[in-house]
Amino acid sequence: MGFLVPSPPPVPPAEFVRMPLRERLRILTTTWVDEGFGTPRALTFVYIVKMLGLYFAVGLLITSRTTEFVEFASPTTWFDNIVVYQKLAIWLMLLEVVGLGGAFGPLCGHFMPFLGNIRYWLRAGTIRMAPWPARVPGTGGDERTVLDVLLYLGVLASLAFPLLTPAEQVRELPAGTGTQELVPALAFVPILVLMPLMGLRDKVVFLAARSEQYLPIMLFSAVFGGLALADDATSADFVDLVVVFKIVICIVWLGAGFSKLGLHFENVVPPMVSNSPGIPKAWKRAHYRDAAGGDLRPSRLAWFMAHVNGTTVELGIPLVLLLTVDDTLARIAAVCMLIFHIYITSTFPMAVPLEWNVYFGYIAIVLWGGFGDGFDASAYNIWDFSEPLLLIPVVALLVLCPIWGTLRPDQISFLPGMRQYAGNWATGIWAMRPGVEDRLEEIRCVETQGHQLERMLGMPYEHDDAEMTLQKVNAWRAMHSQGRGLYSVLYEHLDDIEERTVREGEFMSNVLLGWNFGDGHLNDERLVAAVQRRLQLRPGDLVMVYAESQPTPWRHARPQHYRVIDAALGVVERGTWDVRDCVAAQPWLPDGPVPLTVTWSAPGFARQQTLTRGPAPDPAQEQPA
Repeated sequence: MGFLVPSPPPVPPAEFVRMPLRERLRILTTTWVDEGFGTPRALTFVYIVKMLGLYFAVGLLITSRTTEFVEFASPTTWFDNIVVYQKLAIWLMLLEVVGLGGAFGPLCGHFMPFLGNIRYWLRAGTIRMAPWPARVPGTGGDERTVLDVLLYLGVLASLAFPLLTPAEQVRELPAGTGTQELVPALAFVPILVLMPLMGLRDKVVFLAARSEQYLPIMLFSAVFGGLALADDATSADFVDLVVVFKIVICIVWLGAGFSKLGLHFENVVPPMVSNSPGIPKAWKRAHYRDAAGGDLRPSRLAWFMAHVNGTTVELGIPLVLLLTVDDTLARIAAVCMLIFHIYITSTFPMAVPLEWNVYFGYIAIVLWGGFGDGFDASAYNIWDFSEPLLLIPVVALLVLCPIWGTLRPDQISFLPGMRQYAGNWATGIWAMRPGVEDRLEEIRCVETQGHQLERMLGMPYEHDDAEMTLQKVNAWRAMHSQGRGLYSVLYEHLDDIEERTVREGEFMSNVLLGWNFGDGHLNDERLVAAVQRRLQLRPGDLVMVYAESQPTPWRHARPQHYRVIDAALGVVERGTWDVRDCVAAQPWLPDGPVPLTVTWSAPGFARQQTLTRGPAPDPAQEQPA
């Protein structure tokens, strides 16, 4: 790849678009090994500037202007003051909800412009998704109203308020702790009220803000920070606040590590490493069994990187940080987590969580590195928490969603379920008849990604080039375990698959909702139904295959559930595949689809058809096949 131009296509795009789907997947998956998404190196530079400049530098500048003891020109003060933890969390949450965080740019399906989120959510008439429209009064429907726009503006203002509010000095501190400041507790109240209300109207905004990560920080800042700033505060109140902050970050690490147990995660590492612009090709290829010979299954190195350098680190080191009372051990473990996050950031994975990794790596040093020259990290541990019984509701609140999401992933997003980048995702693939994708632009505030690429500033793509670029994302999905199952279902169901436009579900969510960060629940039958209400498609025009993530890591060898959704008919089939078959197959399925087990079919529906006939299924009549 060049600095301003993407990597050259492996075959002429005009020939590529006329090839069978299986051959297209073979070409793009084998090319992905060396090139990844193949974006210009200038884009990597844009992401680095956004990460270090817009987030880190501007965040520290705002912090220095709203605090007395944090100085932008004095880096030591960046690590000595716990208020930086609070301010950077607020700033990052604001960037995420605007669209300048993990969902920014081409690596998350926003080509021109690079921004989704705010462009959609400031406009009435766009699609919204309430989490419980039938249960929560006043949240029904799927169209954004003026009320939703005003509520979104309120969310933005409520985040700007604590960010710009001057910090207050903590008067009572443990011996050896340098001067400390905190954001006033009441400054967090508006966001703690408005964000849940926003989430009830539109869960997309709630998830985009990464509320599962940052709202707990704000809640505990309001509760424990308020106690530390009170007139009758003791030094133990500040210790309690720091300990709670440590618990928050450790539970995030532990949740992510626990979710990576099983068969899925080692299939995540090779395509992630292959997308890095700075890793040598030989190291990329070493993550596959035989890249030159066409065996793209994970190698032993990939297994080691996934389950030793990955899972073991995310489970073991946070436990050390949480439980140790040894100052030196705590600092060493914190540096290890910093290195861990630097490595993840260097790979520039699809849907890049760069700022999140910067924040967590940096805060590990702040929380376990010290607040002053005389700081002793061992004085801030869970064993010194002033009221041990209070830790029970704190921990219970933080682990509720991860446990719930592990046992019932169908009921909760993988984000609050703490299963980011674990490979065990809910996901979907859309297959549309010719012309259907263009019709999506009839929905307000939608421009298809192909058209975005065709008008890229400075380097517009020809139609076939744009199509080939979008199909790289299909190849990326096929390199993961559930992708092979999804494509197997498509092959079994559609005898006109070669004539259809096939798109990754997450990218469709970005087009229609303005945001997605790996949550397949955003592009399930509810989104398909919202499209159908607006376009009135015929049976078979839009067919989606959806797979739910698996519950509990110790059941990874058991079946994974899928369903087939027709926009005009609803769910027409449910079934399962064995994950072991998926991880044993090559991404392009040269030996044919993996075995599928049908558990239910809609009355009158026949597989291996193009879905042009058959009555709409009645969910009340669903019976096991």
